[in-house]
Amino acid sequence: MSSAIQFDPVRLPEEAEALRVEVRAFIAEEVAAGTFELGQPGRAFNLAFSRKVAQKGWIGMTWPKEYGGQERSFLERYVVNEEFLIAGAPTRVHFTADRQSGPVILKYAPEEIKRKIIPRIIAGECTFSIGMSEPNSGSDLFAASTKAERTNEGWRINGQKLWTSTAHQADYMIGLFRTSPPTSDNRRHGLTQFLVDMKADGISTRPVYFPDGSHDFNEVIFDNTLIPDDHVLGEIDGAWKQATAELAYERSGPERFLETIQVLIALIELIGPEPDSRAAEGLGRLMAQMFTMRRMSISVAGMLSAGKEPVLEASLVKDLGTIWEQKLPALARDLAAGLPFDRVGRAEFQKTLEHAIRIAPKLTIQGGTTEVLRGIIARGLGLR
Repeated sequence: MSSAIQFDPVRLPEEAEALRVEVRAFIAEEVAAGTFELGQPGRAFNLAFSRKVAQKGWIGMTWPKEYGGQERSFLERYVVNEEFLIAGAPTRVHFTADRQSGPVILKYAPEEIKRKIIPRIIAGECTFSIGMSEPNSGSDLFAASTKAERTNEGWRINGQKLWTSTAHQADYMIGLFRTSPPTSDNRRHGLTQFLVDMKADGISTRPVYFPDGSHDFNEVIFDNTLIPDDHVLGEIDGAWKQATAELAYERSGPERFLETIQVLIALIELIGPEPDSRAAEGLGRLMAQMFTMRRMSISVAGMLSAGKEPVLEASLVKDLGTIWEQKLPALARDLAAGLPFDRVGRAEFQKTLEHAIRIAPKLTIQGGTTEVLRGIIARGLGLR
């Protein structure tokens, strides 16, 4: 069954733009207080900062008030996320939980689990990782082989997850595990989502290092790990439907094209207010491309707010965003090559550029590789 790709014409409402002013003031206060340095690449792990964000009501802000949420729109949340990304704010404690783990728990977890965990996320005190990819299946989620076997005690997990961001710091993981073999007519059958306490016995994490020695990705190993029955999320053997919808949250946000945005900001500062024709043309192209992706991303946020599941549209945002982020460092380097080497801002530009080049390979892994995304898009269009 095919479906058309349709980006709804969505504009940020006045309340979202008013919120932007408030977020920028908060960021300025935190920078002045020395919490973080404005414009540094990456999203650091800072529990104190996340608690301050929570006090503002900016974590779980779209969630029901009965659990501590604000019941605000996805478009207002979009603005908060966008401003934090551009500033390089240290949001890693709450980012994944706020983006996708919380909504999954709200939709599929038993009531007692919701009331235990959701308030902790909203308070900025609970960190999540996502366990989907595996060493032999990558972004092909339906080829996952890590097993969850039912026992009298609950479920026993054995296997591995790979490219698991923040797993070494996470309190919980939402993992996708195989509970039954796939069927001959449905390879998606047999997968179930579980809430995993990362402090449970039988779980170990191994870092996957970046070239500079830092790490965010991890390999997570499960050795006969026990998961209680009430930590099953949703339908047993039918998680492919849940995971597909979940990925619309993960693949469509501004983080999918703003992770290397500091390169563009540093380039603009390096070029200065009077660019020559070559620099002006190059910057114009980059800005036009970025704002096109931004319009697409805002559209997906609006569709999520309207209760839709824009899976194809989110996949397209992620695909285009990844390509743009990975190409940006090389394009920026070429535009900067004609400028005097001792130009003011050169050192900061070079530092930012080097960081973006080092992390560029991982951008296609997180949220789904380009090949997998294009397969989803092609299937949705009835082309395969």
